Amino acid sequence: MSQPLFKQKLLPSLISLMLGAAAFHNASAADEAPQAAAASTAAAGKNAELETVEIRGIRATLNKNIIEKRESSAIIDSISAEDVGKFPDKNVADSLQRVPGISVDRSWGEGRDIFVRGTDKNLNMTQLNGQAVASAYWWKNDKQSRGFNYDILPSEVIGSLDVYKSPMADLDEGSIGGLVNVKTRKPLSFKDQFTAQGSVEATYSKLPGKTDPQFAGLLNWKNEEKTFGVLLALSEQKRTLRRDGLENFLCSCSYVDVVDQKGAVTKAPYAPWGGGSAIFRQDRERTTGTATLEFKPVREADIVLNYLNSDMKMNNNNQNYLFLGTGADDLAGTGKINVTDPKFITTSDGNKSLVGGTLQNGTAAFEPIYRESFIRSSVLDLDGTYSGNGWQIHGQVGSTKAEGGSDHDRNLPFLNAAGQGQAVLNLAKDQFEWKYLGLNPLDPKAMTLALASPMSGPSPRDWVRKMESKENYAQADLTYDINGSFISDIKAGIKFRDAEVKNNRTIGTFDTTKATWVPISLADISSGPSPMLSQAAATAGSLTQYAWVDDSKVQKVFDMYAKGFVYKQYTPEYYKITEKITAAYIKADYLIDNFRGDFGVRFVRTQQTSEAYQGVAGTPGYGIGSVDHNYNNVLPNFNGVYQLRKDIFLRGAVSRAMARQNYSDLSATTEINGTGNGATAGNPMLKPILANQAEFGAEWYFADASLLSATVFTKRLDTFVYTTTKQEGNLQVKRPFNADNGATINGLELQWQQPFGRTGFGSVINYTYTDATAGSVDGKPALKVAGNSKNQLNASAFYEQNGISLRISYNYRDKSYGELTDGGQAVTSAYGQWDASAGWDITPKITLYASAVNLTNEVVKRNTTDGLPLDIYENGSRYTVGLRARF
Repeated sequence: MSQPLFKQKLLPSLISLMLGAAAFHNASAADEAPQAAAASTAAAGKNAELETVEIRGIRATLNKNIIEKRESSAIIDSISAEDVGKFPDKNVADSLQRVPGISVDRSWGEGRDIFVRGTDKNLNMTQLNGQAVASAYWWKNDKQSRGFNYDILPSEVIGSLDVYKSPMADLDEGSIGGLVNVKTRKPLSFKDQFTAQGSVEATYSKLPGKTDPQFAGLLNWKNEEKTFGVLLALSEQKRTLRRDGLENFLCSCSYVDVVDQKGAVTKAPYAPWGGGSAIFRQDRERTTGTATLEFKPVREADIVLNYLNSDMKMNNNNQNYLFLGTGADDLAGTGKINVTDPKFITTSDGNKSLVGGTLQNGTAAFEPIYRESFIRSSVLDLDGTYSGNGWQIHGQVGSTKAEGGSDHDRNLPFLNAAGQGQAVLNLAKDQFEWKYLGLNPLDPKAMTLALASPMSGPSPRDWVRKMESKENYAQADLTYDINGSFISDIKAGIKFRDAEVKNNRTIGTFDTTKATWVPISLADISSGPSPMLSQAAATAGSLTQYAWVDDSKVQKVFDMYAKGFVYKQYTPEYYKITEKITAAYIKADYLIDNFRGDFGVRFVRTQQTSEAYQGVAGTPGYGIGSVDHNYNNVLPNFNGVYQLRKDIFLRGAVSRAMARQNYSDLSATTEINGTGNGATAGNPMLKPILANQAEFGAEWYFADASLLSATVFTKRLDTFVYTTTKQEGNLQVKRPFNADNGATINGLELQWQQPFGRTGFGSVINYTYTDATAGSVDGKPALKVAGNSKNQLNASAFYEQNGISLRISYNYRDKSYGELTDGGQAVTSAYGQWDASAGWDITPKITLYASAVNLTNEVVKRNTTDGLPLDIYENGSRYTVGLRARF
């Protein structure tokens, strides 16, 4: 694959705009940025609070970030709020991509999930102020995972970000790649008695051609005695999203024979259920508010009450013009599809897979889907600390909950007239080509709304899905200083977590006894052709335009649905999983001359109960059952830092870590997929993944705000999850199992950041190499480790002087691997993205800024390791201009 290239015109235009504006004012020298106070050399938990609001300028924030890194006993990387503000980031995942060893999933245009040091998103935890924050997803096909959906967390709520890459005993278990702690601001850490900050901006998204507003504001007040403070913050973001896609729906199943024009039969090869040219559009409205109270009743005490609420409305629609392969047989039920001149490739497991020929079953389809979707998340947390003479007691209690899904997910299944939908396929890596015989996709009269269709199960239908998660927690610990010993202090504590996740789906289907079905033509609700689609991804034979539904006319269909739909819980997709987790830990900080660090052990007991409908629906004994699974883990760790000289530090760590399995994998139920005719089922007896890990690094702080470092690391995972597919009734069911062998991840992180003297120029560059291997299963070829990219690069160059700030950033992720499908493993192609930002301090308190995201309109491509195309998505570029003020 050719590497992503930077187009020469966009960034210079942006920079010229900002520099031209700067010519209209007398730029005064930037105020000297205050230096962040160095933290204690003890553990991170005892580091002094830093007044992040006072930190101004890129150089000052870089200095603050490396102070956090240098003084911690663990291997950690940090980002401050000011640093985030210099990037065009709209959520926390986009901010985290600048950290060494972290890459993000950009399939929806913004960062949503993160991958740390070659590990999958499910092996990394995200916390808010040291505790869990519940999250959820809106799409029916999204699984309930251990990963965190960063869509709900805008970058404006950040005080700072800490990424712990080596564990400490007082940090929650559950991460093998890294633990992300998002810290919000505290009222008493602000310098001034009253602070007001705000920003307004407009974002233009090129693909949909829409401009959307956003504003954010913060108010902070504290009394003169600095014993009580209140912080209120609000972020309101609207965004119009469009994603063009070319898709090939593989179902990892081989249940239909292929018969050619001469009657020759190819028995049960892999074959696509279908494929399509799609346009996805979404109107996002995200409102996030935080309220924080801080109280110091006495000098020794600090009490903080924090509340965060994020509410996202994500109404969307997806229109997809389809060819049907094995999906055409879902109606006919013959167990075969007729293909003229079929073309096959041989997959890694020795089976054949259909990639070309003329599908003679004669079924084309068009499926618009309209969803009313949402994600809501909240956290209420009470944190208290009391410091005595040589001791400190800390307690924290709280509750977090989230829900996501769709109030409606209505499809409109259009089918062509008989004999007009034969499709001529030509599929290859990154190539989605087909044409229809006797059918013009631009003709809306060719498609009629169908009462019976192979698409999406019962059709037409309405899916009402809700995914819920909640957790209550309580933690207490005591730190005691020790004099006259190499151990400087000991910390012991206990923590309780009570979590529950739940999944439910109700399906609405049309009942002809309630209302009359009217076979509406696409021409009745269309006003013409779609825009030109997938212009950055299409090849010569791709479908790039067709007749589509006019949003203003679709209510005609919904009115008919409302009269005839009946709703019923879809019990195979219901599950509830509860976890009661008890942890006890002891940790010691030590100091021996120039050698310091911590060591400790964490004891964890997990009690899981998975509840779901069991048996066969409609038969005696069918009902809710549950499966219990309890296990204990002992997790020791050691972190050490040796100060070789004033500016050089050697750092090492060894530990045992664990990560629990995905909630959806632990389900005791079976779930029918949203596309295809397969199903997935859980396994409530899956064991957690345990990892022995070690790392060693050297850090050279050779100048102010400058760092050159290298870290080598290794992780030995005792197992991984694989799936095997078996025929169960009319479905081919895929279930997860623990592998008898594990995976190995070895890696190297390099980091260089440096302001170049007093020129105003500087750079921040980091590179991560990971070599990940997994064992083979059932005699099949060894799998690639899910989520791993061998090479990752983050590079930024900046200029900041005399009130002018410019920054350009490049983020690159090598190809990464995913699930097994159709005899191979899914592969996301290498991806590189250019972003840029610029700012002009009109006054010391008012800044005009602009940013550009995905300047070169890079696309996200997926294929299998055998070259079967899966999908290509184009999200387009975004441009923002805004005004920021602080008083």
